[in-house]
Amino acid sequence: MNNAILLGIMWHFIGATSAACFYAPFKKVRHWSWETMWSVGGVMSWLILPWVVSAILLPNFWSYYGSFSFSTLLPVFLFGAMWGVGNINYGLTMRYLGMSMGIGIAIGVTLVVGTLMTPLLQGRFVELFSSEGGRLTLLGVLVAVVGVAIVSRAGLLKERAMGVTAQEFNLKKGLLLAVMCGIFSAGMSFAMDAAKPMHEAAAALGINPLYVALPSYVVIMGGGAIVNLAYCFIRLATKKELSVKADFSVAKPLLVANVLFALLGGTMWYLQFFFYAWGHAQIPAQYDFISWMLHMSFYVLCGGLVGLIMKEWKNVGQRPVGVLSIGCLVIVMAANIVGLGMAS
Repeated sequence: MNNAILLGIMWHFIGATSAACFYAPFKKVRHWSWETMWSVGGVMSWLILPWVVSAILLPNFWSYYGSFSFSTLLPVFLFGAMWGVGNINYGLTMRYLGMSMGIGIAIGVTLVVGTLMTPLLQGRFVELFSSEGGRLTLLGVLVAVVGVAIVSRAGLLKERAMGVTAQEFNLKKGLLLAVMCGIFSAGMSFAMDAAKPMHEAAAALGINPLYVALPSYVVIMGGGAIVNLAYCFIRLATKKELSVKADFSVAKPLLVANVLFALLGGTMWYLQFFFYAWGHAQIPAQYDFISWMLHMSFYVLCGGLVGLIMKEWKNVGQRPVGVLSIGCLVIVMAANIVGLGMAS
C-alpha cells in the first residue's frame, strides 16, 4: 500500500473523527430549541465556512462559479439537497428506532448505496470483478457493512443494559425512515461525483489537489442548507411550543455561550468534509467511489471509540464492550482490505 493511499485513509479517519465529535458542543447548548441550535450551527457549516474557504482559495470567486453552465451546477445542487433530506430523516430515524438500530440501518444503507451506486451508474461496476484490486475493494465494502452491523449490535446491547428505548418506538415507520435516510444521505457521494468538472476547473486554476473539491461545497452544501433551514424555519413558525424570540431572550451570558457552542459544533461538522476532500484527493481515480465507504465506516468506528473515551459505556457490562471492540476491529480490517485493493 503506497504512502498516498495511506494518507488518504488517514485523512478520511480524521474527518470521521470530527463527524463523530461534532454534536458534543451542541450538547452544551441550554434552553434553546433543537431547531434554533441546528440552524445557527448549520449557517456556519453549510454557508459561512464553504463560502469563506472558497473565497480564500479561488483567485476570482464569482468568475469561477460563473464559468459553469446551469446543467453542470444543477445536479450538484440537487444531490446536495438530496443529502439534506437524509440529514433530516436521520434524526427521525433515531426517534422511532433508537440510536443503535437507527444508526446501523441508516449508515449501512447509505454506505452501500453511496459507495456502489456511482460505479454502477458509470458502467464500471462489472469491471471491478475483472481485477484483483477491484475484487478486494468490493470485499472491503462488504466487510465494512459487517463491521457497522456488529457495532450497531453492541449499541443495542448497551441500550438494553442501560434501559434506554426509542422515544416513540415504531418499527414500521422507523425502518422506512432509516432506509430513506440511507438512500438520501448518499446524495453527498453522488454530488461529489457530479462536481468533478468543478474539481477539474479548480485544479486548472493551480489550486492544490488537496483543496480542489472544496469550492464545490458552496453548491453542494447550499442545496443541503436550503432543505435543513427550511425544515427548521417552518417548524419554528408553525409550532406553538417553539419560539426564536424566546430562544434569544435568555440571559446574555447563556446566549453568548449557546451561540459559541452552536458555531463550534457547526465548524466541527464542516471539518468532516474538509478532510473528506483531502482524503478523496489521495484515492486513485478508478476507486474514488470508495471515499464514501471509508468516511461512513470510520464514522461508526470513531463514534464507538469516542463513546468509550467519554465513558458512555461505563457499567454496561463486558459483553457490549466486547462486541463493540470486535466491530471496531472489523471496520479497521475493512479499511486495510480496501487499501490493499486500491494498491493492487
